[in-house]
Amino acid sequence: MDEQVTVLARVHARAGKEAEVRRLLLALVAAARAEAGCLNYDLHQSADDPTEFMFYENWTSRAALDAHLDMPYLNEFDALAEELLAAPVEITFWQMTSAAATEKATNPNG
Repeated sequence: MDEQVTVLARVHARAGKEAEVRRLLLALVAAARAEAGCLNYDLHQSADDPTEFMFYENWTSRAALDAHLDMPYLNEFDALAEELLAAPVEITFWQMTSAAATEKATNPNG
């Protein structure tokens, strides 16, 4: 059985393009969350550098992630990347090595 995979994707907008990049990245969230195998797809923006964005994603399997990476809406974003981004999107893949947190551990009152 395929193991769950975590993805960190860093996006560095060109200076002055932060708002447009943010708008486009936010549009990716709903589409990705609707895909089979998406456990979470969360966009973050750096508190220190507004040109830096990061997706934190979890997928049920590498196959589900591969299907996501072939989605037409990602290709559409990639077509705009050279104009809007200061560097290529940096994607790294991760596997959890600790046990998953339990609700009790994350909610000390519950």
